[in-house]
Amino acid sequence: MEENPVFQERSDLGDFKNAIKSVREGINKIVVGNTEVTELIVVALISGGHVLLEGVPGIAKTLLAKILAKSLNIPFSRIQFTPDLMPSDILGTTIFNIQKSEFEFKRGPVFSGLVLIDEINRSPAKTQAALFEVMEEKQITMDGTRYPMHNPFMVLATQNPIEQEGTYRLPEAQLDRFMFKIDMKYPNLEDEIEILNRENEGLLMDNLDQIQPVLNSEEIQHFHKKAKTIRVEKSILDYIAKMVLDTRNNKSLYLGASPRASLALLNGSKAYAAIQGRDFVTPDDIRFLAPYILKHRVMVHPEREIEGIDSEKIIQQIIQKTEVPR
Repeated sequence: MEENPVFQERSDLGDFKNAIKSVREGINKIVVGNTEVTELIVVALISGGHVLLEGVPGIAKTLLAKILAKSLNIPFSRIQFTPDLMPSDILGTTIFNIQKSEFEFKRGPVFSGLVLIDEINRSPAKTQAALFEVMEEKQITMDGTRYPMHNPFMVLATQNPIEQEGTYRLPEAQLDRFMFKIDMKYPNLEDEIEILNRENEGLLMDNLDQIQPVLNSEEIQHFHKKAKTIRVEKSILDYIAKMVLDTRNNKSLYLGASPRASLALLNGSKAYAAIQGRDFVTPDDIRFLAPYILKHRVMVHPEREIEGIDSEKIIQQIIQKTEVPR
């Protein structure tokens, strides 16, 4: 009697999966809970996207970014957004060099690999707009000269809820450039106790000092290319397109998701499948990522907001009603 065939992966993703696992484990040594948040950030890193973390002060948004930076052997910079911050404080400025008798461009802190933008909504729109080109095209243009960013390049921004004092709502064009918007919640009772135990035993600072770089620039670029090869069936592409199209036709929304959202779903699902050790995308990958990719790219009609309906609820309804390919 012939034995059942054993499923064979079409490409070796073992090194991929193990490297990403090491990054996640390093973060989880310090940050209690939020394992899903860590996974999404790694997906964005591998797929070349940017992440916006939203939550109240004190829930380790900035700490999470700093730990990620220690886990990666790539250039890191931190920019603290404040109400008086100017675009030139981020991008850089042209200054006159007296010794050379010529103008030269002095690069700003955005010229890095991983850029932590802390409290991005503490600065007004003109400062936020300085990020438009660099986040989308991974370059800046100054005085007619193009300056490319480091490869890889990722913006990891944090923000407080917009209802808090001293915050500015991010414009739609800025939000659309973030692959994921992740809402970080308060820890539950079990996680809160674990945080206190680790602090009481002096483990938090010790673990932070012990974190070693796991991935360098070349390895991240290699994994980025490998993720691009993950197989996606035509039925999955149709599934993504229908889901995004439903956001544009939904009567509760007056602004739907752009094609940039479709591309984010495609590339994000490939990276997510790869870190799970699979060389193909499933509908469950799309369903998992869709809320984080779509909810910040749509706008709810005011009448629906008054009724207590937010974008997250509408996106969940769209996911539920979109027919899953078989």
